[in-house]
Amino acid sequence: MEAVSDTDVQFWMAKAVNWGEDTSCSALLDTSRHLGSLRSFLQQVLQGLQQMRSTSEAMKTFPFVGQFLGRLCWNPCVIVDERSQRLLLRCLSCLYSAEPLNAVERKANMWIKNLLCHLISEEEGSVAHATVKNAGLTPKRYHLEALQKVVSLMTEEVIKSCDGSSNTARCLNGNIHTMATACVALVTCPQMSPLIGALLKHSMLCGSSCLNQEFIKEINEALISKRLVLEDEAIVNLWCYSPTCLEGAAVSLLESVLSDHETMTQSLNKHVNDSLLHIRFRNNVRLYVCVCVCVCVCVCRNVLTEIDENLAVRALIQVFTACFLQRLTGQKPQDRLQLRAFFPNVTPCLLAPLLTAPSEVPREAWLDHLSWIRSLLQSVMENEEAGGDVRAYQAVFEAWFLLVQCGFWVDTAAELLVLAAPENADSLLWLLTFFHHPTNRGHQRSQQTAVAREAWTHLRMLFLTRPPPPRHLSAVKELLSSSLSANLVLHLFLNFTVFSHGPVSIIIEITDKVLTEAAVKRKALWILASIRCRLNSAATRDDRVHSRLRTLQDTLL
Repeated sequence: MEAVSDTDVQFWMAKAVNWGEDTSCSALLDTSRHLGSLRSFLQQVLQGLQQMRSTSEAMKTFPFVGQFLGRLCWNPCVIVDERSQRLLLRCLSCLYSAEPLNAVERKANMWIKNLLCHLISEEEGSVAHATVKNAGLTPKRYHLEALQKVVSLMTEEVIKSCDGSSNTARCLNGNIHTMATACVALVTCPQMSPLIGALLKHSMLCGSSCLNQEFIKEINEALISKRLVLEDEAIVNLWCYSPTCLEGAAVSLLESVLSDHETMTQSLNKHVNDSLLHIRFRNNVRLYVCVCVCVCVCVCRNVLTEIDENLAVRALIQVFTACFLQRLTGQKPQDRLQLRAFFPNVTPCLLAPLLTAPSEVPREAWLDHLSWIRSLLQSVMENEEAGGDVRAYQAVFEAWFLLVQCGFWVDTAAELLVLAAPENADSLLWLLTFFHHPTNRGHQRSQQTAVAREAWTHLRMLFLTRPPPPRHLSAVKELLSSSLSANLVLHLFLNFTVFSHGPVSIIIEITDKVLTEAAVKRKALWILASIRCRLNSAATRDDRVHSRLRTLQDTLL
């Protein structure tokens, strides 16, 4: 245990005396600035008290401790900090005698009881109650309002320190830096949110960099861990001030999806909507651009480059893009940027057909719309084969990545394949094959297309014939075990389970026989999550399909 030095004792006693119960701005700033160091000192004191055999021994070894702890217990800034209050309570508990042996220990027990009542009790008759009864407030409310009043004054000072209507900033950067430093120890206190928001707004209006990195780091960590709630504008300003924070939030969302597939596959849409990255800002185009580029291009695209068959990442990208497009559509026309601004690297002719949601196209026109998309993508592919240079390859990648973002059209194609006539299947199968196999590795494109058609033929016989022919069941299982096109076959299979018209009992029986491996079931849940996302945004609701989808998800879980 590290010894408590006399120098430290003198320093902290002086601080405790100077702070007292002062609730002025200067007192709050000084207390907040030293709060982290104070907690370290209290931890040393606690460790020392834990070594004592009695209260009498503790009072002799640490003669300052009674006055020191007593003063801190009445400091509103210290009390409102949960970690500091916890340390104070533990120190007081160490001083309490279960069986007092003398008058000193009995008196100490009474004193400790009064302090504990002050800290954790609001009962009538307590010292705390007596102290604030004239103000008509409970002890907790008294301290919170005292802190809130000081924070309000500091927030006004921050707002006034920068004239947002002028290009010339009238900023008191020294004061701003001091206030940001003071906030670090108290970022999780709800009363601090207005001040934090004002500081972040100040940084954007004045174009200054007077916010220290510790302040930004603490805010970001508190936001990600849901220990801090800020207004939308404050989050915008944080992400614009620090792109690293935006990237960290994107990575956090991605990690949560990859680490908890059972929860995420059931409520991926809700999880994206509830995340910090959900586009909920009505008129802030700047945020749309930042989030779209960071999440959909920088983070997820890098992950897909490494693991291009990761269905969880694809599902996240698809759901995120759907939420993004819904919010973008909800903007006023004068506030809305052209789609080109969000997808600058994509061939322009692809944007309109792919970014138009299926719910915006009449069902009877789906096949023609998908044929249009197929012809445009095929044109990009042909240019790659003719050119063979880096630009051509890049164009194919950008086209494929946009198709991944707009995976709802691939799901629509898979749905139509359930009841499609043979003459209409080619363009739909091509689209599904390109989605799962965008490159022509080993010149296998023709072989992959053949596998897709073979799987489709077997699935039609399996789901549209009664009873299901065992031969086709075995063929589907064999195709699923193939490493060449397993995800493609699984994608087709699951759409047949959801959209075919056979009895649910038979569908579940087929599913149990085909999907036997845990890894395949996990993949299936992600594909079903994508299907569910599209169905939730459909123009009309088919209760039969939704019910079957829920039954399948429950079965796989």
